[in-house]
Amino acid sequence: MALQSKITVYVALAGVLAMMGGIIYYASLGNVELEQVEIELQSVELINNDTINDKIKLNVTFLVKNPSDTTFTVSVIDYNLYNNGVLLGPGKYSTEDVSMPGRASFFPDNEIPLSNIFVLNKANIESEIFNSIINGPNHFSAEGKIITQNTWTTIEKEFKSRF
Repeated sequence: MALQSKITVYVALAGVLAMMGGIIYYASLGNVELEQVEIELQSVELINNDTINDKIKLNVTFLVKNPSDTTFTVSVIDYNLYNNGVLLGPGKYSTEDVSMPGRASFFPDNEIPLSNIFVLNKANIESEIFNSIINGPNHFSAEGKIITQNTWTTIEKEFKSRF
């Protein structure tokens, strides 16, 4: 192999490695931006009291804010819901089965409420707690993790929030 051919191969290899390094560096910058996501429990509303099956349905709404300069989507909010300090159980908001272009886009300095239905079965909790959710007073809180994504990066961030 001629010397010029070897030099060309090495230059091409160096170019590919530099490009891969640039992609990795650019993707790592997104981690800092995505970790700025803010999430708070905005509301928990009783939407159905099924007295026949002893179940209640709650509409749980989180307000998700993007204070960064990067646009992202939210694929999952995994959380435990509490009322008056008592664990009611796990809940999950998920758009994992929706492609990124079909999800709500959180543009810079944007906030969007995300809601899901939380079903509570009376058999899974003490009856006094179940009845207090129906009659009040209620002080809901949630803790869990939020997963945000952009084209290059996915991050998980833990949160705790009171309503």
